[in-house]
Amino acid sequence: MEATPPVEERPSAEGILRRAAEVIDIEIAGLQALRQDLGEEFVQLVQDCLATIRRDGKLVLCGIGKSGHISKKIAATLASTGSRAVFMHPVEAMHGDLGVLSPLDLLLAVSYSGETDELLAVLPAVKRLGVPIVAITGGVDSRLAAWADLCVPMPVPKEACPFNLAPTTTTTALAALGDALAMVLLDCRRFGLNDYAKLHPAGAIGRSITLTVKDFMRTGEQAPRVRPGTRVREALLAMTAARSGAVAIVDDQELLLGIFTDGDFRRRITAGSGEVLEARIEEVMTAKPICIEQDRLGVEILKLLEERKIDDILVVDEKGRFTGLVDIQDLPKFKMM
Repeated sequence: MEATPPVEERPSAEGILRRAAEVIDIEIAGLQALRQDLGEEFVQLVQDCLATIRRDGKLVLCGIGKSGHISKKIAATLASTGSRAVFMHPVEAMHGDLGVLSPLDLLLAVSYSGETDELLAVLPAVKRLGVPIVAITGGVDSRLAAWADLCVPMPVPKEACPFNLAPTTTTTALAALGDALAMVLLDCRRFGLNDYAKLHPAGAIGRSITLTVKDFMRTGEQAPRVRPGTRVREALLAMTAARSGAVAIVDDQELLLGIFTDGDFRRRITAGSGEVLEARIEEVMTAKPICIEQDRLGVEILKLLEERKIDDILVVDEKGRFTGLVDIQDLPKFKMM
C-alpha cells in the first residue's frame, strides 16, 4: 500500500496563496472556455425554454452528485427570476417522483461525463412520457448526448483538482452556464423589478422591493422645510428640532427649490464664512437637489445612497412638491441596511 505523504504542519502563507491563486486561475480558464464555446446549441436551449414556459410547462433539472447540487441551484435561480423550474432527483424519479413531469415540460439532464448511470436509467421513462430532453454535458459523444433531443456542450480544459477528479472547474462552469440561462430568459421575458418583488416577499430583498419610499420617509415636523428668505440660523434650528441632517427649501406651493445640510454648514464655517448664520438660505442652498418620488421602490433609495454617497434624500410627489425626506440613519430600523 502506498504510504500517505506527511501533512505539512505549518504551510507557508506564500504557498497557501499561490495554490489558491492557481485554483482560481484554472477555474477562470474554464469559464473562458465555456464563454468561447457558447453557440447555436445555447441559443436553441433558450428558445426551447421559452417555448416550454409559453405553453405553461416547466423546466425540470435533473442530475446527481455535484452536478445535482448545482442543478438544484440553477432550478432555484430560474424559479426566482420568473422561469418556472424544479429539480428532480434521478433515483427518486425511478421511485415515483417521475410524476413531477408532464408532456408540456422540458428536461435538462446534467452530467459532465454524460455517462452517469443513475441519470441514464431515468431517460427511457422520460422518453415514454413524451418529454423532450436537453443534455448539458462535456461529453458530446456520450450516452447522455445520444439520448437527448438537444446537446449543449460544456467542455472544460481541466479540473482544479490535482488528480483531475474532484468536480471543481466543471461545477463552476455549470453554475455560470445556469446563471447565463436564467438571465437571458429574464431579459427575453422582460421580467421586471415588480415581477421580482412578487417572488421575494421576505427578507431584506423583499422589503427593498415591496416597500415604497413613502413607507419609510420622514414627514411633517420631522421633515423640516423653510421658505426663501429664511436665515441660515433659523434653518439650523428647524433641523435641530427635527433631529435631521438636512432642510428642504420650498416655495409657497411646496415646490422643492433646494436643500441645505449640516455638512454644507460645516464646510462654510471651516472655510471661514463666519457670516453664514445670517445669510439667506437661498444664497447657500444647493439648487435642484437629488430627490426621489414618493411612490418609487425602496431599492431605488439604496441605489441612490450608494451611488451619490449622501445621507439625506428629499422626497417629492409627481408634481415636484416636497413631501418628506429619507435619512440614512432611519433605514436600519426598517431592516433595509
